[in-house]
Amino acid sequence: MNCRLSIREDIHWIGVNDRETTLFENYWPLEKGVAYNSYLINDEKIAILDTVKFNKTTEYLEKIKEIIGDRQVDYLIVNHMEPDHSGSMLALLGAYPDMKIVGNKKTFPFIEGFYGITRNYYEVGDGDSIDLGKHKLTFYLTPMVHWPETMMTFDETSGVLFSMDAFGGFGALDGGIFDDEINFEFYEDETRRYYSNIVAKYSPMVQRSLKKLGGLDIKMIAPTHGPVWRSNPSKIVELYDKWSRFEAEHGVVIVYGSMYGNTAKMADYLARIIAENGVKNVKVFDASKTHNSYILSEIWKYKAVVIGSCAYNTKVFSSVETVLAKLSNSGLKDRLISVFGNKSWSGGGVSGIEAFVNEIGWEKIGPSIEATYSPKDVEFEALNALGKEIVERLNTDFNVG
Repeated sequence: MNCRLSIREDIHWIGVNDRETTLFENYWPLEKGVAYNSYLINDEKIAILDTVKFNKTTEYLEKIKEIIGDRQVDYLIVNHMEPDHSGSMLALLGAYPDMKIVGNKKTFPFIEGFYGITRNYYEVGDGDSIDLGKHKLTFYLTPMVHWPETMMTFDETSGVLFSMDAFGGFGALDGGIFDDEINFEFYEDETRRYYSNIVAKYSPMVQRSLKKLGGLDIKMIAPTHGPVWRSNPSKIVELYDKWSRFEAEHGVVIVYGSMYGNTAKMADYLARIIAENGVKNVKVFDASKTHNSYILSEIWKYKAVVIGSCAYNTKVFSSVETVLAKLSNSGLKDRLISVFGNKSWSGGGVSGIEAFVNEIGWEKIGPSIEATYSPKDVEFEALNALGKEIVERLNTDFNVG
């Protein structure tokens, strides 16, 4: 028997866990796996909301059969077309050839393009509804959260919002499906990592969608990744609102790239100065050792960012360059930034970061500090002053002390 459960009367979770895939989208590390959530409403008419990745199709179809037996699926609601949610569509249509595929006008070109399916289309617009019997589904278009065709489906009867990727996160579901059954701290971190790396570029569209959905009486949020928000759905909505407004917490993230340890020495010294002046949330990352998705997630969380780099072939060290590129593409606003580094014969590390600072438009705190060959007393004195200046500015912004 497969793992499935009811999340509300007539509504079943038919998702799957994927602990085999090591890189989500072939890029983001999945240390704890990922869940692909799909849902089935077993009413007078049967509706399935999104499918699962193609490598889990057999398990997925078995779950559906266990619930509905020989009955037919009437509707497949396609909230989002990414292949981790549409990958079983062809197999599902093969099993239920009369099934209507429900999407908006931007959905169907994706379906034809990915899978060559050109039949059984059922187009809905913003605010349209489908009646299943006891359950009435209303559709809300939420374009660019985070693809052009994205939409959400609200069950007027149960108060469940089927939110596709929005409000979801990394991490397989280790027995606990609901928010009141899990270690929330882990999933909050992995949800922020998911948001900051995958959804965040479209934060203005997230804000627009939150306003659109604000009048709904949402009793539960059922995303396509991560836990189902049963006990406290407002918590994840509040987090999305916070992240999409770029609201930060009191803390400092130091990111550096160092070939032979000199820039690393400067990073550790600066971290100590900041900590001994009262900042408890200090995160230090070697950009060559920590995947940039974790670094970006912490920068999304905390207000102050310090970037350090050695010079590498007259430019910024490669792993730091990757972090800068991710930040530039993310659309993150309203952070404080400082710069340091080390050079020997060429330079280019610090000046490259300064070019990024000018481009991104964050407020720069203190002068850039660049050592030559290795940091000396003069650079440590400058780092001491910079650390205190960062703390003073943080405390002012957060009314600390």
